[in-house]
Parts: sequence; C-alpha cells; structure tokens
Amino acid sequence: MYAVILTGGRQFRVMQGDVLRVEKLDADVDAAVKFEQVLMIGDGETITVGAPHVAGASVAAKVRGHGRHDKVKIVKFRRRKHHRKQMGHRQHYTEIEIGEIAIAGGKKSKGEE
Repeated sequence: MYAVILTGGRQFRVMQGDVLRVEKLDADVDAAVKFEQVLMIGDGETITVGAPHVAGASVAAKVRGHGRHDKVKIVKFRRRKHHRKQMGHRQHYTEIEIGEIAIAGGKKSKGEE
C-alpha cells in the first residue's frame, strides 16, 4: 500500500517504513506527526484518488531528526560592470519515518494489521 501526501508544497509517494526529508516541521525528535492531506492511495490494483484530498485518509509518521541540506551557491555577475555578488543558502529539513497509512473505512496498511 502506498499514498501520495502533500507537505511543504511538495508531493511525496510514501510507503510504510520509508524515510524521507521534508520541509522543516515544528515537531520534536521522536514525536508523532499526522499528514491529513492525502492526495491518492494505492493498494494493489485499487487506486483511490481524492478531489483534491481523500476524505478521512491520513498518514502517520515519526520525526527522526532535523538538519540542513548542502549549501547551494548563488552567483550574480554582470559583465563589464565591475559587479559580482555571491551568496549561499542551506535549507532546513525534517527527517521522518512513515508509520501507518489509514483509510476512511478503518483499513490500515498491511504491516499494521
């Protein structure tokens, strides 16, 4: 069973046990978080697509840690104008581990039965 969730303006295809990095969440390490914005759920041959979200579906996850991505360098340069500007940016992230995927009818992902 898999689900497509929306968090931080991005969509992620998740399955139970997946570890992924999402935009920074206001949650402590080892805290449980719940994603209510589930766009799609797939279970074998059956696929449930929301309009825009699947009603009553949720994905539970556990926060594993926080951190910052690698530095992205930004260079602005104007030729022949004696102008050069350099900046860097490191985006914050939260690393989560996906727990269970729950559907409105009370069904849960296979690993939690």
